[in-house]
Amino acid sequence: MADINSLTQRIFSVNSSTFDELALDIFHFQYQHNEVYRTYTDLLGKDINAVNQVDQIPFLPIEFFKSHNVKSGEWNSELIFESSGTSDAITSEHHVFSEEFYLQNCFTTFEVKYGDLSDFTILALLPSYLERGNSGLVSMVNHFINKTGSSDSGFFLNEFDALRERLIGLKETGKKTILWGVTFALLDFASSHPLEFPELIVMETGGMKGRRKEMIRPDVHRLLKTAFKTNKLHSEYGMTELFSQAYARNNGIFEPANTMKVLSRDLNDPLDYPYYGKNGGLNIIDLANVNTCSFIETKDLGMVHMDGTFEVNGRIDNSEMRGCNLMLF
Repeated sequence: MADINSLTQRIFSVNSSTFDELALDIFHFQYQHNEVYRTYTDLLGKDINAVNQVDQIPFLPIEFFKSHNVKSGEWNSELIFESSGTSDAITSEHHVFSEEFYLQNCFTTFEVKYGDLSDFTILALLPSYLERGNSGLVSMVNHFINKTGSSDSGFFLNEFDALRERLIGLKETGKKTILWGVTFALLDFASSHPLEFPELIVMETGGMKGRRKEMIRPDVHRLLKTAFKTNKLHSEYGMTELFSQAYARNNGIFEPANTMKVLSRDLNDPLDYPYYGKNGGLNIIDLANVNTCSFIETKDLGMVHMDGTFEVNGRIDNSEMRGCNLMLF
C-alpha cells in the first residue's frame, strides 16, 4: 500500500488520466488509517476488495465534520478550519496537517483557471468569515492578496464607502480587478453602492449565512450584473470540508480543480451514482484531502455534465435520510 508521502507527492502532478488511479490508492489508504471513514464504510457493508473504480467508492456524509475528528493517521493539527454560521449553530471543523500544502493547491488551481495572480488586484468582502474563527476561505484569499503584490489589494469588512472609492480608482487604472465576496455581502454592497464597472470580475462564493433569504444563483447573478453593469459573474465553489475549489467563469458552470471530481447521486438512493444530466446530490472527490477524507457526500443539489463540469442548484432539504444515521453523533 502507498504511504502518505508518496500519495502527497503525486497530488500536484495529477491529471485526468491519472486521477482515478490516485483516487483509488487514497481510498485504500484512508480506509486503513481513518477510523471514522473505515467504520462508516464497514457499516455500509462495503467489500473494499471489490472497489476498483471511483464510482464504487463510499462517500462520507459531510455532517461528520461537525461531530467527529476526521483524520487519516495520527498527526498534530497545524490549525483547524471552522465553517461560518450563526452563533448557536454546530459548525464543521477540518483539521489541517499543513496550511502551506493547502495554499499551494489553492494557488495552483487559481492560476490554471485565471493566469498569474500578479496580474490582478483583489478586494475581499468576506465579513462572516472574518468574524468567526479560522477560515479556509480567508486563508486562501489572504494568500492570493499577498501574491498579487498590489498595495491596492485587501480586505473590507463593512467599509462600503471605502470599497467603492477603491473600485473607482482601480477602474481608472485598467488593471484586472476581482471583487471576491460572500453572496449576502455582495448583494448588500451592490444595492447600496452600485457602480458601473463592466471589466470588474465579481467572484461570489455562495451562501447567505442566515443574513438574507436564500436565492437561486441566477437571481443573485442578475442583481449583481445590473449593479455593476457587467455581462459576466464568476463563482468560486469551496467549503470548509474541502481543500480544492472549482470556478465558474460564466453561466454558473463550474470547472473543478485537477485534484477534484464531482459525481451526482440519486436523492432517493444516495448509494446510486454517478448520475449525469439530472439534478441530484453532489458527491466530491478531493484528492487534496489526503490527510483527512477525500470522499465527501455534500448537501448541495446540482447537475454533473459528462465533461466533468457541474452546476450547483441549491441545498437538499434537511428531511433527506442521511447516511450518518448509521453512526451516532
